[in-house]
Amino acid sequence: MLGFFDDIRRMNKRQLLYQGLNFGMIVSSALMIWKGLMVVTGSESPIVVVLSGSMEPAFHRGDLLFLTNRVEDPIRVGDIVVFKVEGRDIPIVHRVLKLHEKENGEVKFLTKGDNNSVDDRGLYAQGQLWLEKKDVVGRARGFVPYVGIVTILMNDYPKLKYGVLCLLGLFVLVHRE
Repeated sequence: MLGFFDDIRRMNKRQLLYQGLNFGMIVSSALMIWKGLMVVTGSESPIVVVLSGSMEPAFHRGDLLFLTNRVEDPIRVGDIVVFKVEGRDIPIVHRVLKLHEKENGEVKFLTKGDNNSVDDRGLYAQGQLWLEKKDVVGRARGFVPYVGIVTILMNDYPKLKYGVLCLLGLFVLVHRE
């Protein structure tokens, strides 16, 4: 740890400013990539992590899902959707169980987790019996198994999150290339 502080002391102001700018460029690049994915996929959250075992065996806790939410793609029974419910911050990943299409083109649907014994009406907002297109964040188009477990660990153990962020920040400041 003392070696780290010696490295910082040996840097002149120009090197320290350069490292700070590098760190800023990394952060802004990540944000631009995220916003670009939002535009391409049409989803407010193009990548999500499965947080529970309710969709096993299709998806396991920690799987990373890639989403799209294009207007022209109709929702069908069997689609795996990610939706947000009023009053809840965390989106839910479940399969469309039933679908009701009205004459005017309005579509309402019911969802259920593959590993759950009952449908999701108990999860919806009070008085809500069906989901609508406006509730959908996206539809699962692909996944990478267990990659999101890091996110779950950082949320379950906040000190780990801050430790990792501090280490990354220190690495960027000390790394001279």
